[in-house]
Amino acid sequence: MARPRIVIVGAGFAGFAAARKLAKLSHGSADIVVINPTDYFLYLPLLPEVATGLLEPRRVTVPLAAALPGVRVVLGSVEAFDLDGRTVTLRDPEGAHRTIGYHRLVIAVGSVNKLLPVPGVVEHAHGFRGISEALYLRDHLTRQIEMAGNAADEPERQARCTFVVVGAGYTGTEVAAQGVLYTDDLVRARPVGHGRPRWLLLDTAERVLPSLDHRLAEAADAVLRERGVEVLLKTSVQEATADGVRLSGGEFVPTRSLIWCVGVRPDPVVEGLGLATEHGRVVVDEFLNVPGRPEVYAIGDAAAVPDLTRPGEITGMTAQHAVRHGAVAAGNIAASYGYGRRRAYRHHDLGFVVDLGGLDSAANPLRLPLRGLPAKVVARGYHLLSMPGNRVRVAGDWLLDSLLGRQGVQLGLIRGDAVPLDSGKPFSQP
Repeated sequence: MARPRIVIVGAGFAGFAAARKLAKLSHGSADIVVINPTDYFLYLPLLPEVATGLLEPRRVTVPLAAALPGVRVVLGSVEAFDLDGRTVTLRDPEGAHRTIGYHRLVIAVGSVNKLLPVPGVVEHAHGFRGISEALYLRDHLTRQIEMAGNAADEPERQARCTFVVVGAGYTGTEVAAQGVLYTDDLVRARPVGHGRPRWLLLDTAERVLPSLDHRLAEAADAVLRERGVEVLLKTSVQEATADGVRLSGGEFVPTRSLIWCVGVRPDPVVEGLGLATEHGRVVVDEFLNVPGRPEVYAIGDAAAVPDLTRPGEITGMTAQHAVRHGAVAAGNIAASYGYGRRRAYRHHDLGFVVDLGGLDSAANPLRLPLRGLPAKVVARGYHLLSMPGNRVRVAGDWLLDSLLGRQGVQLGLIRGDAVPLDSGKPFSQP
């Protein structure tokens, strides 16, 4: 290898940020390689708008080749790491295997759906982590409303018009808040009988958005209840079947729609690396280095990064942390070659936004709590600034939706069996 080769595994928020900064810092002096199953960066926070027909899927997918000039993108899924031999083996989309050597390795494999030992959930629930799942959910919601209009009896109609979201964190709250608006739009054009579609949002916590400021949680909770969403706190699913779900309180809810948003877990790739882990994440020091392996870095959801602002804790699995991990890791890699100096990862909370659809949002920029239209402006502005591409297209879709409304149609592109809840693959070293 004539030039230093830096291999980044994963092109989510962390891997993408690391690759982009390294490309700028290296000025072509390094061979920067990104290994990723897809040729795009996915802007996850806007997936609920894809699932509810506000945005087309390509709007939230940014082509890696265009967004990362000077970076070599290799399509494939990593199947083995040889940390002693400094190589990575991957399988490309056509099944062929190849091995790539490296001088520096960045592990940014991200996360997959978090599973709980609840009977029937893996078989009957669907997660919400990628484009395929968002497209499937949009088709599924539309199909249930269309089929409810021709249901054989009232119990079937009600089951098809009932949607259960498990998990009241960011994703679950946004899916429920925006999903109820979407199904309301659908039934205006497709009458299904008396009453509105029923939406339930479940969580074992004492409030929605338990990790956020209580004022944001209260604002989001109020919006959900105003829209008719049944918010069931301190409640979990005991069993899922093809006909519905049984709740922890004993009630059986007939439904064909179980949407699993309970959180994420590190990609199972991490388990087979042979490295020390904490809560399933690779242990690193404050410089994002793997102890004892100065050439290996881990960032994002795959890494247990010490939170220097909260001694004894590790940073959360959020996009904000992932982006900053990537930037700091890139600077430290450059420092390892004599360019600049390495620095420890230390973050300062800039606030959070939760887009609830319509004209409602909740946000706390710089700890200033907002809700309603002001929060909506902040939320959309934040997303446009955070996206590494497609800003004009996204803004254009938002404008058209406000003027013309969304189109509720099934495309039939994704089958249910193509988006299993257990999306993590077992991994082991050779």
